[in-house]
Amino acid sequence: MLTAQNGNTVRVHYTGMFSDGRVFDSSVNREPLEFTLGEGSVIAGFDAAINGMKVGENKTVTIPFTEAYGERDENAVAIVDRSVLPPELEPRVGQQLSASQPDGAGVVVTIIKIDGSTITIDANHPLAGKDLTFDLTLVEIM
Repeated sequence: MLTAQNGNTVRVHYTGMFSDGRVFDSSVNREPLEFTLGEGSVIAGFDAAINGMKVGENKTVTIPFTEAYGERDENAVAIVDRSVLPPELEPRVGQQLSASQPDGAGVVVTIIKIDGSTITIDANHPLAGKDLTFDLTLVEIM
C-alpha cells in the first residue's frame, strides 16, 4: 500500500484542537485539505504528521508551537492612534485588518483592544505560541 511522502499531493480531513479540546478548525463537512507534502504550504508539524501515512489511516498528533505558528512576539503588539484607520471603519475587538510594514510588506493584524482614541493591534498569528492537536485522516494520495 502506498504511503504519503514528500512530493505527493494529498487530501486530508482534519480537526484542529487546543490542549483543552476546543476545536479551532475542521475540514469535516467540507472538502478535504489538498496540498503537496514538503512544499511548505502547511505548518511543518502538520506536513511531518502526514508523511508516511497510508490512505484511510487515522491518527491524532500534538504539534508543538515551534512546529506550528511559532512563539508569540510581544514586539508584534502595538498601540496606534485611531486616526490611522480609515474614517468609515468602525473598529471592533477581534477584527482583522491589512496593514503595511515600514518596508512596504503587507501584514494582517488583529484588533485586541480599543481604548478611546487608541487601538491595540497584534501582528502575531492568532495560533502563535499554542501547541495544537490534530485528528487526521489521509483521504487520498494523488
